[in-house]
Amino acid sequence: MAEELSFPTGLGTSDATTISLLGHDLAGDLMGRVGFGELAFWLVARRRPSPGETRVFEAVLVALADHGFTPTAIAARLTYLSAPEALQGALAAGLLGGGSRFLGVTEDCARFLSEALDDAEPGESCDEIALRAVKATRRVPGLGHPVHKEQDPRTPVLIRIAKEEGCYGRHLELFEAVGRVHPKKLPLNGAGVCGAALADLGLPVDLLRGFALLARAAGLLGHLAEERRHPVGMDVYRTVDRNAVYEP
Repeated sequence: MAEELSFPTGLGTSDATTISLLGHDLAGDLMGRVGFGELAFWLVARRRPSPGETRVFEAVLVALADHGFTPTAIAARLTYLSAPEALQGALAAGLLGGGSRFLGVTEDCARFLSEALDDAEPGESCDEIALRAVKATRRVPGLGHPVHKEQDPRTPVLIRIAKEEGCYGRHLELFEAVGRVHPKKLPLNGAGVCGAALADLGLPVDLLRGFALLARAAGLLGHLAEERRHPVGMDVYRTVDRNAVYEP
C-alpha cells in the first residue's frame, strides 16, 4: 500500500465554497475587517498584532515604501522599458536589488543589535553594550545615509510612535545608544531604525528583509505606474549609452 502523503500548513486552505486563512473564514471574517499590514504581521508572527503594534508595523512599511530614484527603482523602470509586456519582471527586478546597501540594512541592523544584546553581560547599560559592539566591527549597519547627512527624518518619528504605543524595546534603545557612542557620530538611518522597531515587535530577524521588500513593492509599483504616464527609462538608457567610454 502506497504511503499517504501529507503536507501540513497552518496558513490557508480552500474548498469549493470557502477559503480559510489563519483559522478564519477569509470572506466572512477577514475581508473588510483586517488591514493588509495587520494581516502581513499575522501571517508571519502567527499572532494577531495589537493596535499599537499594527501602528508601528505600518509606520515601518510606509517609511520603506519609496526613496526616490534608488537603484531598485531604476532597475524596475529599465526592465519595464525593455519588457513592458512583463510587469512582474520589472517589479521583480527592483526587488532583487534589495541587499546590503539598499533595503537589506533593515535586517542587517536588527541582526547586529540582536547579537549585541545576546552577548551582553548582566547589568550592562545600553551604552556599554553599544560601545563594545561598535568596537568589534568595521561597519555598523544602520548608521549614515548618502542623502541625509545630519538626520534621517524617518528615525525620530518612528522612535516617537514606538514610544507612544509602548513598543519601544531593547533593540531601539540599543540603536540609539550606538548613535551616541559611535566615534563618527553618524545619523541613524531609516532602514536601521525600521529593523530595530521590527525586532522589538518580536518578528524573526531572519525574515526582516522580507518586510522591507514588501514595503518597497508598493513603491516600485508606483514607479512603474509613473513610468507608464511619464517615461524616463529611455532617457536614462540613452544618457548612459551616449556617455559610455570604450577602453579596450
